[in-house]
Amino acid sequence: MKITRAECLPLQGRSPKGGWTNEIRPEDSVHALIVLATDAGAVGTGSVFTDGRLAQAGLDVLRPLLLGERADEPARVAEKLHQNTFWMGRGGTLTHVISGIDIALWDMFGKITGQPVSRLLGGRHRERVRAYASILMEEPGLMRERCAHYREQGFRAIKIGWGPFGRRGDARLDQAIVAAARAGAGDDCLLMVDAGASDAFWPNGLKWALNTARMLVDHDVAWFEEALVPDAMDDFRELRRQSPVPVAGGECLTRRQTYLPWLRDGAFDIVQPDVTKVGGISEQMQIARMAEAFGVKVVGHGWNTAVGLAADLQLAAAIPSCDLVEYIGGSPYVDDAVVTPWQLDGDGCLAIPDAPGLGLALDLDALATMTPNRNALDLLRHA
Repeated sequence: MKITRAECLPLQGRSPKGGWTNEIRPEDSVHALIVLATDAGAVGTGSVFTDGRLAQAGLDVLRPLLLGERADEPARVAEKLHQNTFWMGRGGTLTHVISGIDIALWDMFGKITGQPVSRLLGGRHRERVRAYASILMEEPGLMRERCAHYREQGFRAIKIGWGPFGRRGDARLDQAIVAAARAGAGDDCLLMVDAGASDAFWPNGLKWALNTARMLVDHDVAWFEEALVPDAMDDFRELRRQSPVPVAGGECLTRRQTYLPWLRDGAFDIVQPDVTKVGGISEQMQIARMAEAFGVKVVGHGWNTAVGLAADLQLAAAIPSCDLVEYIGGSPYVDDAVVTPWQLDGDGCLAIPDAPGLGLALDLDALATMTPNRNALDLLRHA
């Protein structure tokens, strides 16, 4: 069974707010899907966290290495793509696109074998996982309302991030936002805080992060995420050493080799690789095994698409320490792109699909309103 087609499906027109200083517009693209097909009619879908134009260009570069390859050897094929593109700028666009290809390969492999991806990765440690609503920070009044809304929707874990937090030089505002979130979420809800220091021209450093961490402990915050700029490994290590709350990060890193010094030097309590960036499911599993060898918990970053969420669910089943999955609050690319709506149980958990592959059924009519690429949609329609 050979791969015969590879298409990129840029998502645009309904892009949600991301909290960035240079905010995206609905017509901008920060996500794309990759669709692969075989000579036997099998189809797999993956997700890429990058501009659709970059995803298309990356796929054009990688396609000659991909077409004609076996459809049932995802890890080997993904490694072939990595090995043959070192000199083209590894870790950037090509690595992101390989992520989508790898996820699509695992989706196809599961469909070919009739097994969910998680079982092919070695087995399922859980059948459901708690989902946390990932929402942007707002002024205190609205922050309380938004957290209360998601609590009422059934979430028992909420992460607030970006927005005005840390960007106005006002520690009292930062504290008021977190206090409002806690009030809206309730005392029995898991609450996480994401500073979003990968934003452009982040104004704060280690001392701000340490002072803020000491404030967060008073509000029973479960982890402090992206408190420092993405390359500040030494500062992350010092923050983790002194912080009274667990330190999380790593969503901007790619490739397992990049994670090694961060894990070895103790920069994270919780590491957050993004399966749509790091190199896909194959790479994320290697990062997870490495992290767990260092005693670091793994909770994947998941600000992406329904396909990315489906991959995260399969990984949550396969990774022993992963007991949470990120769920973007209010993204059409997650909520509207599926045939069957996502459904939380009474404990705020999502069931991990047991159907073959990623176990995801996409709503193709909805996707048609989100992408200009009809070739990729036709592949999915005839799957």
